[in-house]
Amino acid sequence: MIALIDNLLTVFLVLIFARIILSWFPPSGGVIDQIREIVGRATDWALEPLRRIIPPVRLGNMALALSPLVLLFGIQIIQGILRSKMG
Repeated sequence: MIALIDNLLTVFLVLIFARIILSWFPPSGGVIDQIREIVGRATDWALEPLRRIIPPVRLGNMALALSPLVLLFGIQIIQGILRSKMG
């Protein structure tokens, strides 16, 4: 059971990384936008509460969202705990 949870968390980590990378590309109306929509739906439930607490950091004309990074670190901490329980 712990291994299954660990594997699901790994899939979720990949989705968060995909979301971060996809955010670098402007909307084009193509396949990338469809993938971005799917990944967004899969990750919004975890990122939205963090966004309310952690505002983006302004960098000139850009904003750096720290919520995905906080979520990545949190998941890795949980995975470390789970993996220590597995053996």
